Amino acid sequence: MALLKKINQILLLLLVLTVCAILYNKVHQVPSALKNETVDLESPEEMEEEIPVVICAAAGRMGAAVAAISSIYSNTEANVLFYIVGLKTTIPHIRRWIENSKLKEIKFKVVEFNPMVLKGKIRQDASRPELLQPLNFVRFYLPLLIQKHEKVIYLDDDIIVQGDIQELYDTKLAPGHAAAFSDDCDLPSTHEMVRSVGMQNTYMGFLDYRKQAIRDLGINPSTCSFNPGVIVANMTEWKHQRITKQLEKWMQRNVEENLYSSTLGGGVATSPMLIVFHGKYSTINPMWHIRHLGWSPDAHYSEHFLQEAKLLHWNGRYKPWDYPSVHTDLWENWFIPDPSGKFKLIRLDS
Repeated sequence: MALLKKINQILLLLLVLTVCAILYNKVHQVPSALKNETVDLESPEEMEEEIPVVICAAAGRMGAAVAAISSIYSNTEANVLFYIVGLKTTIPHIRRWIENSKLKEIKFKVVEFNPMVLKGKIRQDASRPELLQPLNFVRFYLPLLIQKHEKVIYLDDDIIVQGDIQELYDTKLAPGHAAAFSDDCDLPSTHEMVRSVGMQNTYMGFLDYRKQAIRDLGINPSTCSFNPGVIVANMTEWKHQRITKQLEKWMQRNVEENLYSSTLGGGVATSPMLIVFHGKYSTINPMWHIRHLGWSPDAHYSEHFLQEAKLLHWNGRYKPWDYPSVHTDLWENWFIPDPSGKFKLIRLDS
């Protein structure tokens, strides 16, 4: 009995020591936020700010979006998130193209654009029907498509990027400005090209000043225009100023009054933006939007100038995946063939 009593005392002592040890640890334990093994910190890559880039993937020219994405991804270390916007019928094609090519490593989201939002807002115009395609108006609806970002880059598909997209994203927007564009008078080295092929670089080339509604705006017709093929946008200001609603208003007025048309300089997407953003936009570094490469198959920039450019834009009829076109080698460097074989480059020898 004495031995059993002693054993019970030892067990009781061990139990008391165990309870004391547990209580001590509860009181003195290191906060989990200070323990390396339990802290759930994001990696530097995850903490890095995302750069959202919006590009449309349209039927018949999907290779353009692929080349643009390829050039951006290959020339930056930034954390780029591509928003690839398409119609319901084109989305499966672009997704397969990316997932079955070297672009499978990119971060991207595919966004479907519903063309019904444009119902009653586009005046039919037979002179350049390609400018009436629904995806040409995606830039009007950026806040509806891209919701979680404060700052967004929108790019036309007929571009390639030769610089680091981080530089473009770092463009400063003045307080109260919802977007930054490239002025059409901003780069003296392009003026000769503009004059030689008869391009317009003022509001006179985009708006019909014979119409009273345009004259009532009070905008001098010789005011320098801008090109909305490259946009750095502030989504908060865009929503605050109801930019989309303003653009839609002018689209509807054009349907009723024919205030601008594709027979004028920039077609039907540029003109309402010129009206809404007049005097209320910031500017992009001119080298981040070297344009007019698609305006004439006979107009050429110097090779040295093009090598210095950060972004090249084949705006106009003559696209680098088609024939005839100019400076196609610079574009084709970034083109990735379609794994399905549906999209093919058109060349003289083909």
